[in-house]
Amino acid sequence: MENQIPTWIQAMQGFDAQGMVQVMLAAVLGGGVIGWERERSGRDAGFRTNILIATGACLFTILSVRGFPLNGSTAQDTARVAAQIVSGVGFLGAGVMFRTKHHTKGLTTAATIWMVAAIGMTVGVQAYSLAVFTAVFTFVILRFLRPVSKTITPNGRKKTNVE
Repeated sequence: MENQIPTWIQAMQGFDAQGMVQVMLAAVLGGGVIGWERERSGRDAGFRTNILIATGACLFTILSVRGFPLNGSTAQDTARVAAQIVSGVGFLGAGVMFRTKHHTKGLTTAATIWMVAAIGMTVGVQAYSLAVFTAVFTFVILRFLRPVSKTITPNGRKKTNVE
């Protein structure tokens, strides 16, 4: 009994180093594409930050899925880690937002942090097509819809600037 390896360690032993590197590099790429756009636009939470968020979310997701396998003998809820990633990322997002009477700064950056974490989690479960689509979709929104959003003014109200 004392030589028994815990279940979560056994599950992680089945994950080869090359596979781990490939998954993490995919998260780096997903976070990097979005981070590059934010850096080029002179926004907070740029290249390195977005890569770290994506790879961190990816790693926690891998640990959740691989480290706590649903093998039927134990009742383990792997979704708890995913929920905590969302909470932690929400805390990061709250840290970049500032509001004055007519101006909100950092809202798009906070939403970007949330999206990049979702991309990292998607890579972590190896849903690569969805991760690529989401990264490209997010990049297009950030890069090409900024001019459109600046032309939209609420009906009969003074516009609150959101960055």
